Amino acid sequence: MNREYDVLIVGAGAAGLYGALQFPENIRVLLISKRELTLSNSSLAQGGVAAVLDLENDDYQLHIQDTLTAGKNKNNKKAVEVLVREGPDDVRKIKEMGVDFDLNEDGTMQKTLEAGHSRHRIVHHKDSTGRAIVEALIENVRNKPNVDICENTLLYKLEKEDKGFLAGLLFPDGSSKIIAAHYCILASGGIGRVYQYTTNSAIATGDGITLAYMLGAEVKHLSRIQFHPTAFAAENDRERFLISEAVRGEGAVLLNCKGERFAEKYDPRGHLAPRDVVSNAIMLESKATNSEKFYLDITHKDPGFIKNRFPMIYEKCLEENIDITKEWIPVFPCQHYLMGGIDVDLNSRTTVDRLYAAGECSHTGVHGANRLASNSLLEALVFSRRAAADIINRMCSDDNASFGEFTQQEDLSGKPLPHGFRTEIRKLMQDCYFVIPDPAIAPESLKRSKEILSDIISGGYEINRDFVEARSLAMVAAIVFKEVISKNDD
Repeated sequence: MNREYDVLIVGAGAAGLYGALQFPENIRVLLISKRELTLSNSSLAQGGVAAVLDLENDDYQLHIQDTLTAGKNKNNKKAVEVLVREGPDDVRKIKEMGVDFDLNEDGTMQKTLEAGHSRHRIVHHKDSTGRAIVEALIENVRNKPNVDICENTLLYKLEKEDKGFLAGLLFPDGSSKIIAAHYCILASGGIGRVYQYTTNSAIATGDGITLAYMLGAEVKHLSRIQFHPTAFAAENDRERFLISEAVRGEGAVLLNCKGERFAEKYDPRGHLAPRDVVSNAIMLESKATNSEKFYLDITHKDPGFIKNRFPMIYEKCLEENIDITKEWIPVFPCQHYLMGGIDVDLNSRTTVDRLYAAGECSHTGVHGANRLASNSLLEALVFSRRAAADIINRMCSDDNASFGEFTQQEDLSGKPLPHGFRTEIRKLMQDCYFVIPDPAIAPESLKRSKEILSDIISGGYEINRDFVEARSLAMVAAIVFKEVISKNDD
């Protein structure tokens, strides 16, 4: 590992990996992954990537309108235009990089339908598209001689300097080091672990958002949190696997505890309405039936089709003793995605000079108040590429001379962090801000989350993974509660 880099990329999902691949070999890049490279929200994405790849049966304006409709017209329309018009080329590029998209007999990419889309435009690899994309991108990044990769490495601090940043890194053996970088791209993922139950991976604790906020970057619409209506209703696991939107797109129907279809009572689009609409319908039906038992039924489809189209979901459900070719799948809404985040422009620049953000931790405005299915991987590709292009352009004129001397080690010792902070934060979030929020308890929730945050920061605790993640969760919760109160006061 070098002492200085041109670019530090924090996160190894689709945004971090694809961003790293954009830099020519004369630009030194350090890519850090909080856990192993294959563990990210991107790798858990099932459905696919939405892109207009067939202008005979689809067009850009339709995709734009579907995105605006799902987002309740609160989207940044310029960002949506960029996403929809530039995204198809990025999809073609990752296919050339080795992503194994499912193909038709004529060699074109298969396209499926998902809720909120007016056309079949979701390209996919079975029901594990994200994993296929991440694995192909990892292989390409490993072959880039100018990219150093650090797995199981935690960014515990980020300090601004005139020429860039000093970044504190924690390694798996407990050692630490401070490195310098002229530019930084935060691609650190979402905030799912701030909830008791989430479809997100273990890394999703909002670390990048917290560090950007501590630097003074604008964080916008962090309370725009998407709850997926059909997470598998496991009894105990905090991390719940997703029953993809594509299962409904391929014919599954949503049933209540009595085995009745009900979604049409709440919206004419029924179980193919956008995610927030379906999640709200389930919560209202839950209240009406006094039950949290809900199901997806795809048993009327051919078993061979189900196993071939959704092999991962089939196997995961079998592990839970559910054969989806014969039995209904138990589902319930669960935290899934963040539409807000670190505010960025069309080139992924934050309000802090030389700091960029891409992927789920960023707020491009693409998703508005609700993300359209399968737009997230596309956003990660488009705006990480744009971040890299902007950095490459800036390097021609910015002062990128050596940082000079700086301390590379610091004392991170302290008291052990008490147990219970994260559990309490998760309960506060679940009680106050689940699918149908309870703004009346937001002031007390904000007060308590700020008390926890203050204790963590000023308590003299050892700086380790537990400390960093607890600090992040408390910061994220406080920002969300503050926004809830602000919206309620409007």
